[in-house]
Amino acid sequence: MYLQLMEQIRRRVAVGDWGPGQEIPSIRALAASTRVSVITIKRAYLELEREGVIVTRQGRGTFVAENVALGRDLRARELDERLAAAARLGAEIGLEPNELADRMRAIAEAQEERRR
Repeated sequence: MYLQLMEQIRRRVAVGDWGPGQEIPSIRALAASTRVSVITIKRAYLELEREGVIVTRQGRGTFVAENVALGRDLRARELDERLAAAARLGAEIGLEPNELADRMRAIAEAQEERRR
């Protein structure tokens, strides 16, 4: 459960929902709103602090780290994880790496066309 919580917090930071220096919910507040135990939330926060995603300031609260590259790094990490999953799926259905790359390029180009 704490791993899922960590992933959700990383994602919120990566997409900019929680920006650098922004205060995030306290352990108790997040436990109450998610109906997850305080111990589970505390473990997730400790791990995220070790990773440098958040910082806890005694008596002030918990904040997203000020690291400017953090959001970019988390987005890159999430993208890499999703691309790895796509690569595994492609291999399972028999696609060669160049076929997978061609599919990805076609999808990205279609997305770009829709944005225009």
